[in-house]
Amino acid sequence: MYFHKKRCIAMLLAGGQGSRLKVLTEKTAKPAVPFGGKYRIIDFPLSNCVNSGIDTVGILTQYQPLELNEYIGNGQPWGLNKTHSCAQILPPYERHDKKSGWYKGTANAIYQNIDFVDRFDPDYVVVLSGDHIYKMDYAAMIAYHEKSEASCTIAVRDVPLAEASRFGILNTNPDCSIYEFEEKPAKPKSTNASMGIYVFNWKVLREALINDEEDPTSSNDFGKNIIPKLLADGHKLMAYTFNGYWKDVGTIDSLWEANMELLGREPEFNIRGDEKFKIYARNSALPSSYIDEAAKTVNCFIAEGSEVYGTVRHSIISVGCSVGEGALVEDSVIMPGVSIAPGAVVRHAIIGEGTQICRGAVVGGTFGPDEKKKISVTHKNAVVAAGSVLLPGEML
Repeated sequence: MYFHKKRCIAMLLAGGQGSRLKVLTEKTAKPAVPFGGKYRIIDFPLSNCVNSGIDTVGILTQYQPLELNEYIGNGQPWGLNKTHSCAQILPPYERHDKKSGWYKGTANAIYQNIDFVDRFDPDYVVVLSGDHIYKMDYAAMIAYHEKSEASCTIAVRDVPLAEASRFGILNTNPDCSIYEFEEKPAKPKSTNASMGIYVFNWKVLREALINDEEDPTSSNDFGKNIIPKLLADGHKLMAYTFNGYWKDVGTIDSLWEANMELLGREPEFNIRGDEKFKIYARNSALPSSYIDEAAKTVNCFIAEGSEVYGTVRHSIISVGCSVGEGALVEDSVIMPGVSIAPGAVVRHAIIGEGTQICRGAVVGGTFGPDEKKKISVTHKNAVVAAGSVLLPGEML
């Protein structure tokens, strides 16, 4: 079969277990977790690819892949189903050299799919994570990489010094060339945090992946192994500074915060009215939402197919939800298909898909200005019994 040569393709790492999201990822891969009322987390890097002119994306899945695979389908919602474009699901598989099985690390995941990349003979490969919320023009980063004549370019963002030890830190020269990479250092020398977004010359990366796989001591990881080895071998690595909104939504708190940051007249992350950089998603094909004349809604998203008869304040109501008479939803993320019965109260919570909150139940609570918010969470298809209480920070 003939494959059209590509200047650049993307490899999207979407196989993480997402254990820090706890009950939300017991049956769902992290990139498939709902976000913002009508999206899934993976919609953001996929849309970034399309908006950046990258029309070939390998999606490396592993943990709980069924829902994610069904959601991506043939890539049609993102325009990746045309003659010379694709969104290709790439699960682990049996190789001829027996070096196969569960992906051992981020680098090993790409290594196991060298044959897929080789089909397109790309000049560059963009490696992305499937669990970040942001808008980014990868084309600008690729142009920067090409102009710099680098072997690898890594997107970085400036973080507070107090948080720097949570990230891979890139120490750079005045021209933004990288001279040192520190993986979660106790005493960071800079605040240039890696975003886990890489542009590689494919020939360089291909050789590095093969050499890494032959090293029995390697963790087969980009941050721990590939990047430090390229530096040690004298390759030119560049840092590309990104100043826009970006959030790793790998924890309950960060997922809740990112959803809340969509709200308001001037939200911290604006996904409304941006014709140039749209976020594409699979269409739910539901009717318009209905807000009853007795309902009260303040500063909220209410997605299609939802019916609101109660009060919703500063919250995300996803597709296909219902909020009954006398019910209150405040400072919460309500995922698709949730039913909140009359008289129920939901505060500071993330309610998993398909959950039923029965009449008079209470989920979560309020906090003082100096208290740490404790987000209550329910798993997918949970039932919160009538009159029961799920305390702040509790999970069901």
